[in-house]
Amino acid sequence: MKALVTGAGGFLGAALIRRLLSQGDKVRGLSRGDYPELAALGAECVRGDVADREAVSRALAGCDVVFHTAGKVGLWGDYADFERANVEGTRVLLEACRELNVPRFVFTGSPSVVFDGSNVAGWDESAPYPARFDSFYSQTKAAAETLVLAANGSKLKTVSLRPHLIWGPGDRHIAPRIIARARAGKLMRIGDFNEKVDITYIDDAVESHLLAASRLDGALGVGGRAYFISQGEPLPIWDVINGILAAAGLPPVTKRVPLAVARAVAWAMEGAYRAFGVQQEPRLTKFLVTQLTTAHWFDIGAARRDLGYQPRVLFAEGLRRFSDSLKRVS
Repeated sequence: MKALVTGAGGFLGAALIRRLLSQGDKVRGLSRGDYPELAALGAECVRGDVADREAVSRALAGCDVVFHTAGKVGLWGDYADFERANVEGTRVLLEACRELNVPRFVFTGSPSVVFDGSNVAGWDESAPYPARFDSFYSQTKAAAETLVLAANGSKLKTVSLRPHLIWGPGDRHIAPRIIARARAGKLMRIGDFNEKVDITYIDDAVESHLLAASRLDGALGVGGRAYFISQGEPLPIWDVINGILAAAGLPPVTKRVPLAVARAVAWAMEGAYRAFGVQQEPRLTKFLVTQLTTAHWFDIGAARRDLGYQPRVLFAEGLRRFSDSLKRVS
């Protein structure tokens, strides 16, 4: 393959690039920053924004597959920023693929596109988008996924993957934030909630993308579809959090706050941040409270059947690898 990976400097994007290079593929990375470590490995790096048509066309030239991992993530921020990165960037990429005859497009979506604030236990891909989204991230990822799936046709094959909570060595978001908050004494359980959630180890997330790209070549009906991706091992959320803390040599979280108090604090923080125009994400948001008190795990049977996806790194093994990576850094 000659692949373009957007979001080349991100956790998933960089891991995809390393894997593609290791198997002999030619890789071009598109990102807004400079990542000389990827160039040193053999990747061709293009600096630019996914919503910049000139940069996208330059990055896409000669490629036969796109892995679109770039996007704005988070629970806070202006809608316009999410819309430009997640929706407009995806639209520009799809249009450029059609113009330059790039035949395959693998989109990194999100399972949050079906989250409606209630318990999500074993849902499959038949679950609809909700009437109302709880975050700009979910809303714009759903809009982007809609564009991707609608673009599927005879000349451009598209697929959307929905990996849930990607983690592992090199993670810059989930595990580091959990560890930093615990060390600062700012991590507390909400009531007695300990619902099950899905997670996805980074190696399995990468593998799912490569499988999806390979299946787009055939006549398996993968094009135009979305797939949930996870470790296939739903676990109580505080088992996951405390496991990550243990890997970092930290004690489990025991302090608790009642649900009503957590909601009141989140509501007050969001209101104050908006009133004073604070761009930094509040320590507690209403969306985060909901995520910490509801189940969110999914049926990955379709990915197993259609993509040949089989998660290989379950939580216990992932923790061992994550712990080893922390020891190497320290």
